[in-house]
Amino acid sequence: MLKVQEIREIIRLIDQSTISEFTYEHEGSIIKIRKPQSSAQETATKPVQQVTEVIESVSPVVNEEVKQPVVRVQEDTPTKEDVVADTNIVEVVSPMVGTFYRKPTPESDPYVQVGDRIEESSIVCIVEAMKLFNEIEAEVAGEIVEVLVDDGELVEYGQALYKVKTK
Repeated sequence: MLKVQEIREIIRLIDQSTISEFTYEHEGSIIKIRKPQSSAQETATKPVQQVTEVIESVSPVVNEEVKQPVVRVQEDTPTKEDVVADTNIVEVVSPMVGTFYRKPTPESDPYVQVGDRIEESSIVCIVEAMKLFNEIEAEVAGEIVEVLVDDGELVEYGQALYKVKTK
């Protein structure tokens, strides 16, 4: 069985390639990915497409019909306002793989909430890795505009935890 990270990597590679259909079989599981057909001219003028959702990505084969996964593609055309607004948004990312905690103890208040002002040295969360609780500093000054991870959720190295508006 493939790991979720491996499936994500396959989707990313297929999305960036000119391949329109991909099938992978391994140990009784099948993954099928299909991209919508479009003309070369449309492809050249469209913005980069993001795969936003994969439904039924892995289906075991046990004398049953294999269901086709559905890959939904979101196409966004950013406006000038979006581009300007995005330049002031910085993501605080996890420096390690582990479990994300917003609070120092279960009874405490969260380190930060949406709307809080933070400094570079502000502690914004804890990531537990191998039974060690690592306090994570913001490394950017600004205002918390979005919390991207739920308390107790596993996070990957480089995964965005918070969005911070600078300036």
